[in-house]
Amino acid sequence: MRILLLCSAFNGLSQRVWTELRRDGHHVVVQTADSDDAVRAAVARARPELVLCPFLKERVPEDVWRRHPTVIIHPGPIGDRGPSSLDWAIAEGADRWGVTALSAIDEMDGGPVWGTRTFAVDTADPPRKSSLYGGAVTDAAAALAREVVEKAADPAFTPLPLADHAPGAARGRLRPLMTQVERAFSWEDPTADVLRRIRAADGFPGVRTTLAGLDVSVYDAHPDPHYGAAPRVRPGEISLCQNGAVLVHTGDGALWVGHVRVRGGGSTPSVKLPATTALGARVAHLPRRHEPFPGRPGQSSWSGYREIGYDRVGPVGVVSFDFHNGAMSTAQCERLTAALRYAAGQDTAVLLLQGGDSFSNGVHLNAIEASPRPGPEAWRNINAVDDACAAVLDCTRQLVVAAVGGNAGAGGVMFALGADIVLARESVVLNPHYKSMGLFGSEYWTYTLPRRVGSATATRLTEQCLPIGTAEAAEIGLVDEVLPGTRAEFEAAVLHRAVELACGADRVRLLADKVHRRESDERHRPLAAYRHHELAAMSLDIFENRNGFDELRHAFVTKQPSGRPAAAARAHLLPALVPA
Repeated sequence: MRILLLCSAFNGLSQRVWTELRRDGHHVVVQTADSDDAVRAAVARARPELVLCPFLKERVPEDVWRRHPTVIIHPGPIGDRGPSSLDWAIAEGADRWGVTALSAIDEMDGGPVWGTRTFAVDTADPPRKSSLYGGAVTDAAAALAREVVEKAADPAFTPLPLADHAPGAARGRLRPLMTQVERAFSWEDPTADVLRRIRAADGFPGVRTTLAGLDVSVYDAHPDPHYGAAPRVRPGEISLCQNGAVLVHTGDGALWVGHVRVRGGGSTPSVKLPATTALGARVAHLPRRHEPFPGRPGQSSWSGYREIGYDRVGPVGVVSFDFHNGAMSTAQCERLTAALRYAAGQDTAVLLLQGGDSFSNGVHLNAIEASPRPGPEAWRNINAVDDACAAVLDCTRQLVVAAVGGNAGAGGVMFALGADIVLARESVVLNPHYKSMGLFGSEYWTYTLPRRVGSATATRLTEQCLPIGTAEAAEIGLVDEVLPGTRAEFEAAVLHRAVELACGADRVRLLADKVHRRESDERHRPLAAYRHHELAAMSLDIFENRNGFDELRHAFVTKQPSGRPAAAARAHLLPALVPA
């Protein structure tokens, strides 16, 4: 079927739908809703049998939806309408939510229903909006998109009017855009209420409040169960810093705020940063702590804001890391490298790398953009990521397994490829390229990528700059195995595989083969040579801006059009895609 994927941005959800429909054999082209004329031109070129909108904030032109079957994938259950569906669901503590496919009509989200999916939402520990969107919502939307395509091919199918659907437990209603007035809280409120408010706006638009005397938007909030009511610390005051986060006191306790965007009236848009970086000198006098080992991120028995942890399960050492949006700053990479070296020095048989909601996306573009000297900061950041990758590649006393349970891009993909075995969750989307950001790339990719997929495929992946799903990734050897299930099921299955590998009869042989191969590769061309070659190219990208890294980075972090040739070429590539 000829399908036009119409979206506001080619984001993780849109990419997931694109990869799966292409995998099913459909001819899928992508158009971003830049303007009505751009949409009409794309429709004229593609002559679609179906216009599918998995992530669309704009209205579809009336002449398009009247002439072509047009289906909106809305992130809410049947009857839910409005642009802030997930925000309201989390803020109001909905225990069940859904995704619905509707025909585009004059009334937003009011068209006949093609199908729906529902799922449970944790009310005891409310999810971040970004996590809910990238997890359950994306999984449901991808399944629903395939269902819509099947129904569109059935001439006997007719979508049911919205009014014909009986109310259900997860039925929604029309609600307006959630403004900062509805999001507002007081630091004197209970911790649970503040947490829910912040998570309902994570990662966009954040909640506006005051911290350290500054007008800010806050994100990435985590409760600290070991801080009860502290009468000597006033609500809203910060008493401690850890790993870039600040501990803010509330009416009945305290919570950690990991990321902050300082709001200003200047012409340059501010960006989201680790809280201690954003607040700068205003928190420089406060005590600071660092995460100890062992222990895992989010472990309730440990007090603090933890991004990196180490846990031992029998013969398996687990290095777990969860960086906000998958971005890894210089300091985060340095701490991750220390954790990896600590793990490599233990007497375990297998080292398991366990990522977070986003496995990794490489360097921290926001931190680079906000630096007074972006070039040197980018250079420090890429060298710090390289050090983390080297710690994985140098681990020859253990077999290394990478568990890619969340999306990964650029250097994050290459970090995983340093492992001996790469396991990926079925729903993951990978973007193994750098060129769309004006970078040659590093992280030893010129060694790890060709050795897995071959030189020709490595060139295709890095030059086309397109996402790939896990089925294709397994076929070309980018990952070794794809596992189904929820995030929790994936992590349990991965740990089981790692324990089996550690206890298996083949472990000694596999480890000997690994050591022999690494020594042979080192004699042919040392790892240091790959790093020097990559960094020589990166130095031109970073310090001479030969491919527009400065402009592309700025446009990306401020969510603005870049206007650069590299970005324009990327945009024009998508509508011209041919079937897989």
